[in-house]
Amino acid sequence: MRNQYYLLFVFTFIFTNLAFAQSHFPTLLSEREQAEVIDDILEDRLDNLLPQLMRREGIDMWILISREYNEDPVMKTILPATWLSARRRTIMVFYDKGKEEGIDKIAIARYSVGKLLKGEWNIDVYPDQWEALMEIIKDRNPEKIGLNFSKDFALADGLVHTEQQTFMKKLPEAFKDKVVSAEKLAIAWLETRTAKELEIYPMICHFGHLILQEGLSEKHIHPGITTTDDVVWALRQLVSDYGLKTWFHPSVSIQRADRGNEEFLRSFSRRPEQDVIRPGDLLHVDFGITYLRLNTDQQQHFYVLRQGEQTVPKGLQKAFENGKKLQDILTSQFQTGKSGNEILKDALSKAEQENIIASIYTHPIGLHGHAAGPTIGMWDQQQGVKGKGDYPLYPNTCYSIELFAATEVPEWGKLVRIMLEEDGVYFQDKFEFLDGRQEEIFTIPRK
Repeated sequence: MRNQYYLLFVFTFIFTNLAFAQSHFPTLLSEREQAEVIDDILEDRLDNLLPQLMRREGIDMWILISREYNEDPVMKTILPATWLSARRRTIMVFYDKGKEEGIDKIAIARYSVGKLLKGEWNIDVYPDQWEALMEIIKDRNPEKIGLNFSKDFALADGLVHTEQQTFMKKLPEAFKDKVVSAEKLAIAWLETRTAKELEIYPMICHFGHLILQEGLSEKHIHPGITTTDDVVWALRQLVSDYGLKTWFHPSVSIQRADRGNEEFLRSFSRRPEQDVIRPGDLLHVDFGITYLRLNTDQQQHFYVLRQGEQTVPKGLQKAFENGKKLQDILTSQFQTGKSGNEILKDALSKAEQENIIASIYTHPIGLHGHAAGPTIGMWDQQQGVKGKGDYPLYPNTCYSIELFAATEVPEWGKLVRIMLEEDGVYFQDKFEFLDGRQEEIFTIPRK
């Protein structure tokens, strides 16, 4: 009996440590626990953040209207965790009664929207849903009625044509001049991160970094055999295995000494899918996950060591340092009230002074991957982005610092493009990366 207990202990010890060695990935919350966190954050946002934003933008009534499976992107972020879509036609009304009384949160629907919006459609009194909505409007008598339509921001343009037409047809004449675009309010709702969200966001970014460390390692990459597409699908599988989701299909590309400048001249849309990875390759990965309704977007570099090599060639190390310097130049230009186009212009000017060949294409991130807020360049629009680039920077907003710096690498005899992307948060007067940033090129195998 004693020997049996001893053997059980030995086997338990071996398998426990084997499992630990194979995976350092933290345990994720169960589906139920995730739902509780999502709803807790949403309740906090509705109770404490939304009133501030409505008052900042001067809209005292905000109305969101969607039919099932054709939801306004903003409405999707307000649905509780147990609602995976709108039901029939769902109408949400937020009415600001002032600082003392707060906001009414009303659902003109056959159901209350979870515990967050109280259903106020009495079908026996108002058989027509639109009439029920009009009674709410007449009763509250708002000064401005915000609807989600926007020329420049798709995420703020969620009111479909038919619903807008019907709304305006049903709306009493006295209120029609009070209807305004809720573009800025919708963007503010989507882009602003609360204290509760910023507590968990670094952990989510850390999860993304952990998956990249595993997916682009000797565990999954065998030079001469593994292709870039193999790595892409390994990343997709890891995301699924860990119980996470990805909001876009990853990409893995190669820069190589004997290829001339074809990689540098190639556009983002013309990367080969099947490219065998070889010693001496510089790998680039673009990858993002979704967890607790927040998204990540990360780009990193990995160098495949040649036989006998112990470190990354110095020229590539120098190129990577220039990439980090460009990150610092860009984030140093963040200032409340500056537009995305102003930040872009100032950062590119500073990079030119530092003799860095630069391209900046940074975007907000949060409840969406390419999220609402100021666009800071696009890879094919380095002179500024009309509309979305004119929007100003606000505090407590998050960004994927996405860019490249090109540097002549003597060992390769050509320009190498270091494409970096890391997620961070802008506060009132400073920018911080949520889970740090890649500080040097990682090697395969790790050294």
